[in-house]
Amino acid sequence: MLNIVLFGPPGSGKGTQAKFLEEKYQTPQISTGDLFRFNLKNETELGALVKSYMDKGQLVPDEVTTNMLVDHLENNPNPQGYIFDGYPRTTSQAEALDKILAEKYDSEVSITLALVVDDEVLVERLLERGKTSGRADDVDEKIIRDRITEYYEKTAIVAEHYKAQGKWVEIDGVGSIEDITEKLNAAIKEVL
Repeated sequence: MLNIVLFGPPGSGKGTQAKFLEEKYQTPQISTGDLFRFNLKNETELGALVKSYMDKGQLVPDEVTTNMLVDHLENNPNPQGYIFDGYPRTTSQAEALDKILAEKYDSEVSITLALVVDDEVLVERLLERGKTSGRADDVDEKIIRDRITEYYEKTAIVAEHYKAQGKWVEIDGVGSIEDITEKLNAAIKEVL
């Protein structure tokens, strides 16, 4: 199984690259944002639980997010592996993912790929995307900078978890889409 954890701040090109990786390695991308939206929209039991926290303005606990991921994995098995996007975001989620992959699949995270892009480039990309995306959080520079800061604060400790395992690889996320895809593939090739 090839299990990739994909990291990158907003505007790093993570979503674009995930699509190429999905196709090349036949590994579906699992986005926690998509899982949240699916469960909320379909009013599942987990969705109702998520909504109860969100309605109070509270963060959804790691355990609930992990349960949502487990539910998705059980309903969408893929022997080739997965691309995890937006999960793990905390050390406890990283530890939970290690345990899930070991117990359910006799597998592990193969590699963690972190797209690295200068903050000013990220801001520029997101403001440009905001002209067509319709997303309110892509048109306000202060909100964009807050999202970037939050990303670094949240992922710094998770990066240490994967660095300790020798599974953290930083990829320069500036350049043509094709060049970045090539860099990601070269890193993945090292663990295949």
